[in-house]
Amino acid sequence: MEVPGSSKKMIAAQEEMVAAKVPLGYRDQCAHLLIPLNKCRQAEFFLPWKCEYELVME
Repeated sequence: MEVPGSSKKMIAAQEEMVAAKVPLGYRDQCAHLLIPLNKCRQAEFFLPWKCEYELVME
């Protein structure tokens, strides 16, 4: 999937974003980073120091 007017390609597929319940406003070229971050946040009860690795990826 390619976004018009952008040189970046989408890494996360539409199906992945739907399955991860990513809000429409966050379905952009960085959604592939948001999916594991949200999984970590949910697993760790939103404790910010538990998901530092996902925050600094890329």
